[in-house]
Amino acid sequence: MLSERVAMMPVAGERTDAPSGVLVGVSPVTVPATMTEQGAQKNGAAEHFGLLHMLVVDDDEAVRKACCQIASGMGFAVVLGAESATAARAILKHQRIDVLLLDLKLPGGGGLPLLEQVKALHPDAAVVVMTAFATVSSAVEAMRIGAGDYLTKPFALEELTTVLGRTAKQLELDVQSRLLRERLRTQQGMGGLVGRSPEMEKLYRILSKVAYSTHPVLILGESGTGKELVARSIHFNGPNASKRFVTVDCGSLVPTLIESELFGHVKGAFTGADRAKEGLLASAEGGTVFLDEIGELPIDLQAKLLRALQEKEVRPVGSTTAKPISARVLAATNRDLAGMVERGTFRKDLYFRLNVVNLRIPPLRNRREDIAPLAVHFLEGMEKESGVERTFSDSTLRVMAEYDWPGNVRELENAIERACALSSGPVLHMGDLPTQLQNFRLQQGPAVQAEEDLERSEGVRAGGGEIVSIAEMEKHAILETIRQLNGDKLMAAKLLGIGKTTLYRKLKEYGISDGLGD
Repeated sequence: MLSERVAMMPVAGERTDAPSGVLVGVSPVTVPATMTEQGAQKNGAAEHFGLLHMLVVDDDEAVRKACCQIASGMGFAVVLGAESATAARAILKHQRIDVLLLDLKLPGGGGLPLLEQVKALHPDAAVVVMTAFATVSSAVEAMRIGAGDYLTKPFALEELTTVLGRTAKQLELDVQSRLLRERLRTQQGMGGLVGRSPEMEKLYRILSKVAYSTHPVLILGESGTGKELVARSIHFNGPNASKRFVTVDCGSLVPTLIESELFGHVKGAFTGADRAKEGLLASAEGGTVFLDEIGELPIDLQAKLLRALQEKEVRPVGSTTAKPISARVLAATNRDLAGMVERGTFRKDLYFRLNVVNLRIPPLRNRREDIAPLAVHFLEGMEKESGVERTFSDSTLRVMAEYDWPGNVRELENAIERACALSSGPVLHMGDLPTQLQNFRLQQGPAVQAEEDLERSEGVRAGGGEIVSIAEMEKHAILETIRQLNGDKLMAAKLLGIGKTTLYRKLKEYGISDGLGD
């Protein structure tokens, strides 16, 4: 099978010592197109390759040709090969290269000097290093210089297609990150909503239709997705935008006062009612009443709310006469109302009355392409308040885009606000974000950490960049040592010259309890 790890046969006229080659199984240079297509589809990245140019640098002709053929089959626009660093430099002078697949052991100087030159001349190019002599130190050094990934020879076809697919996706995200930073303002959606994902485009189309109607709308979504913002968008993009928008948090009101808040009361209706009060449903007067967390409304009040919606009138507590209402009602919840109806904890007739139009807001993890625009949007808002201009590092944006954000947009906004409060410079790094994101970053392996360290060091060398504190340098030294030792904390403490008690105390301060091994 193609995925089996079998050595390639030597080609006539070439050296006969064991080549450090790609394990393709069928032939050293012939790879079935179906395998590369399957590899691209498996990574879901076939659409990322169409505009990318790739250069393969390896002195082993069989390896070079096999890698070129695999990349061509995956859909790379241009795939070139070079047998030495000198030949690669000649190509780089006249050809744009987006992805460099580089053997570290090259005749006439090796691959690391070439890698350093490529990153200096083409900092946006993605580099994947491959070697049969991989060590922790060589991999870390390659990452420090600018490599994004590495392969240890011999490797299987699936390993190569997986790495190339991951690299293509990473390149696309980096381009989007740079474009976002170049724009002074992020592209806005409807009514202050931010996002251009297919899910948000669908939401905008529905909002544009319901904004000009008077029907009740039920807004569903997880906590923190922006349900109130959607309700405000409906109101302020409709014909009654000049009228009041009244928010009622059904989950925070005292149960004994909910009826009075919604419907109002007359003087003397109960102890302490020393004057009459108009209810929120009546106070909107042609505007919009937003019932947030409608699932928390007590069952007895659900019947009264249903009657008010049906009859378009309310009777204040203690009054014998009804008062007409003209407000539109929008409701929202993060609970499963349909399930509550089945269990008898929410009235079926009220559910159908509110569910005339149903809007479901997607969680942030289902529209990851909106994470970067949202992050930039929040950062710009904080810049206006503080007057301090800040930006994100590439690796920070990448990790934020990969994180699932269980708290959705609210968690993202709070994370950026925290980062701005704790940052010591104009560039927000992963170390400035909350502990849960830093722990998630550590699970991504050494590549992200090495890139983050490189970005920090480049910022200092460039002048005018942020100054890294001694405590921050100490933190990176400890974590990097543990990573290189595959999580062996006792050995790390010995090499660092500190006691194991001190090491564990430092890790606790960093909010890290699990091992940091690969």
